[in-house]
Amino acid sequence: MPLSRGPVSSALLHDLPTGTVSEPTLALAAELAADTSDALADDDLQVSLFALYELHHSGLEGVPDDAEWDPQVVRAARTLERAVERDLRPLVADVRDPGGPVDLALESVIEQLDSGPSLSRHLSRHGTREQWADFLAQKSVYHLKEADPHTFVIPRISGRAKAALVEIQSDEYGGGSPARMHSALFARMMREFGLVDTYGAHVDTTSAPSLAATTLMTMFGISRRWRGAAVGHLCGIEMTSTEPCRRLGAGLRRLRCSEASTVYYDEHVEADAVHEQLASKDLAGSLVAAEPGLRADVLFGTAAYLTVEARMGLHLLQGWSALAA
Repeated sequence: MPLSRGPVSSALLHDLPTGTVSEPTLALAAELAADTSDALADDDLQVSLFALYELHHSGLEGVPDDAEWDPQVVRAARTLERAVERDLRPLVADVRDPGGPVDLALESVIEQLDSGPSLSRHLSRHGTREQWADFLAQKSVYHLKEADPHTFVIPRISGRAKAALVEIQSDEYGGGSPARMHSALFARMMREFGLVDTYGAHVDTTSAPSLAATTLMTMFGISRRWRGAAVGHLCGIEMTSTEPCRRLGAGLRRLRCSEASTVYYDEHVEADAVHEQLASKDLAGSLVAAEPGLRADVLFGTAAYLTVEARMGLHLLQGWSALAA
């Protein structure tokens, strides 16, 4: 159970062990959703969403499993989700669909948003062990359950798109080997830095922008409405991760970390080079061919991923710069 960060998360965490959410708590959630100026950076809102979404993942200690689909719990999540969508849309409003094949349109979206400081470049060249430890702790909120949010999409699509998604996810889960699961490789890397590798152990020190990076993909993954955006989100990851992972692996070697820690990024350099074409053509291309109406959602998902990741990276870089000043 995460610690609260404001009135809404405090009320939610008080209510959830009862298996539902009270009307006063729903009113607080609605007030926060209406009043916040940036749902993606609001601590109270993001930790509230994280707690609600964990009911779809590993659950929360002391909260009954059937709270997952309690109507009041769902209402609370939907209220906060609407604020996230409202504040996210303007951030990607300038991204344009150039038309043509989906894979080329995805490349265009990536090019349009390829700007700003690079977190991976900083960690590769200048990152200290302390900065690396902070980075890994923040990222662990997702990477210790890596691939799970996108797996929700499998039953929501069909044909070649489904087969492509299963192929990608199989690699994420180690091809049947528990020791090769990407979440297990990430945990091994955390231990190299003396970090607790239990899922959720670092949520209370994870910033709102970092929480937003994981709550967004769960928001997309658990809702059929967002299946196109979830596919686009995954495409964003697979199409942009090869070079950052290569840089991050180099950064670990600069710090003389063991091969047991660098294997996580080395694995992604190899796998994501293959996944890039699989995701953009076989997954996204096939999905849009089968359901043309999802094209805009696919591109939105990619733009959303890039935007939220960039905000998270900027937040970390600014924090480290302030500490060094």
